Amino acid sequence: MRINVVGLHLEVTDPIRQHAEKKAGKLDKFNDLTQQIDIKFWKENSAQENFTVEVVVDVINHHDFIAKADGHDLYLVIDDAINKVSRQLNDHREKLKIEHRA
Repeated sequence: MRINVVGLHLEVTDPIRQHAEKKAGKLDKFNDLTQQIDIKFWKENSAQENFTVEVVVDVINHHDFIAKADGHDLYLVIDDAINKVSRQLNDHREKLKIEHRA
């Protein structure tokens, strides 16, 4: 599984990259589904300290799963977006299990 961390008009520091990769690494439990994870973050306004994070998970035989979150603390926003996409992947995996039973 490949993890890309990209800051749009922001510098990606090592602590931010490590935090994002650590949190995205928890999506490893969906390893049978995921191929690549892209984490993009940016500031909505240069005057405000409001960050937006978008997590895109490339999944085999399905459209990409996309989750967005925004807030003032970049670390918490990354956590929130990863949690959202984790729920989406879990729901998809459960749906596949039900389809295989029928």
